[in-house]
Order: sequence, then structure tokens, then C-alpha cells
Amino acid sequence: MSRYFDLPALKKLFQGKLLLLDRAQENDDKKFVAIKNISVNEPFFAGHFPEHPIMPGVLQLEAMKQLAELACRETLDPENKQDVYLKCATRVKFRRPVVPGDRIKIEAENLSLDEGKAEFKTRLFTASGLASEAQLLLEVRSREFIRELPDFPNENDLSGQTGLDINAIRKVLPHRYPFLLIDYVQEWTDENIRVVKNLTLDEPFFTDADPAYPVLQESILCEIAAQAGCVSVLSRPENAGKIAVFMAIEKAESFFPVGAGDQLLVRSTLPPAKTKFGRGTGEILCDGKLAFQIQMMFAVVDA
Repeated sequence: MSRYFDLPALKKLFQGKLLLLDRAQENDDKKFVAIKNISVNEPFFAGHFPEHPIMPGVLQLEAMKQLAELACRETLDPENKQDVYLKCATRVKFRRPVVPGDRIKIEAENLSLDEGKAEFKTRLFTASGLASEAQLLLEVRSREFIRELPDFPNENDLSGQTGLDINAIRKVLPHRYPFLLIDYVQEWTDENIRVVKNLTLDEPFFTDADPAYPVLQESILCEIAAQAGCVSVLSRPENAGKIAVFMAIEKAESFFPVGAGDQLLVRSTLPPAKTKFGRGTGEILCDGKLAFQIQMMFAVVDA
């Protein structure tokens, strides 16, 4: 018999997270399906992008992750006391844009479930067809987020030697509040860039966060790394006035949680491409330790 999850049930399950499912259902074949309506009033459309509103690919990834979490939480975390997080995402492809007025259908098929790990094949559709897909590995970790007072100042703090401040970044990136996710550029060359992001509890993606566990979703870390790379790519003279869009994530992996109060150093490498398509890598460090890494593919297109 199918099980239905209404909005109150979903809100209770996903406390402290940006909920990207309106209704969900477990079918008799153990596959999970969810629906979300996409409205022009979604807050993220104000910043992605003001003149060409598109649902960020990473939020499509987050919606797929949430449905996968719904499908495995009873097994991985039956008491709902731990954090079921996205350990690794592979074969992520963004095939068509999701725009205001769309409805999206998300599907999650469990491939394996064993020893605190669950692997899923997920897909996201609009009425026009497949919009995105991903293979996801979910794991469980303790809901602990304890940090000591960091050194101040440090080599990553804003100084007169900063490569680009936020005003210069706004001239290059089309992103705006609440989806501009980098604070300043330390330095960059033709291929490499170092960017800093200061996380604070006042930011919109922490609005519903548990103050005892204000951890950032791994999908948003994908976007932070991508925006760092975008600054590098869109600063090239041949790309002036264009935008860079996510095409695929070959692999993204999380090593430990980061959250409010952390300072992130983002290092991205995106070699110049001969076509509008390019590949790059990104690393996110916190307190000098590797917290997250990503291999991504993008396209540079006219705005």
C-alpha cells in the first residue's frame, strides 16, 4: 500500500532545512516520488538570475537529495536524531532549465542500503521532460557542530591586497541576493582562483536552521565552488557580458560539515576552453582542512 507524506509531515522531517518538496509518496514498488510547484515568488529567483529567472541546478540536486533522504531515513536514522547528509554525488547532469511556472516531479530509486549508507538513482522532470538526474550516496553523521574561537586575523581575511571586493564581483557575476554566495576574491590567474566565503547565521539558507547544528547543505557548497569558478571564467575578455551555467557535476564529495561561523577558502581551477563548454575542479577548505571537493562541467552562454 502506498504511503503519502503531506507538507506537515515533510516539515517535521526536514526541520532546519530549506524544504524543496511539497508532497511525496512511497509507491508499492518502494520507489519514492515527490512534487514541487515552482513559483515566481521563490526567493532564489531574485538572485538567480534577476533578468532571466532559472531554478539553480544545485537546488534541483537538493530536491533529489531530500527525496532520497525521505526514502532511507527510517533505516539509517529511525529516531530522527542524526544528520543524513549527502556524502557524494556523481553523474549529475542538468539537461533543461526549470523556470517559474513549472512543476517538478522527483523520483528516487534505492540502489543499495547497507551499514549506514544508501545509494540512489534520482531524476527530476518538468512537463517538458527530464530536467536533471544524479546518483547520490547518503550517509549518517552525529549532529555535533563544535568550533573553537578561530585565529584573528588570518591570511584569508579581507585586506588591501584583495583581488576583487564584492562590488567588483557584482560587475562580473549576474547573481544577486539571496544567491550570491562568495564574499571576495583573494587572487586569481588565467586558470586558478582563490575566493573566501564567510558563513554567518544571518544568511537566508540558515533561516530555519537549528542553532545547535547550523550546517550548510552540500548542494550549496557545490554552488559556492561554482561561483568561484564563474568569476574566473567570466572575467576573461571574450566572456564579457555572458553567464556561466552548470551542465554537470562529475563528482562532488563532502568530508566534514561546515556551517555558521566558519570561514571557507575556495580554490577553483578552470582552464580556458576552446568551445563554450569547459571543465573545472574546486576545493573548499575550512581551518586549513579539506571539507569538500568537486569536479564540474559548465557552459558559457549569452545572457
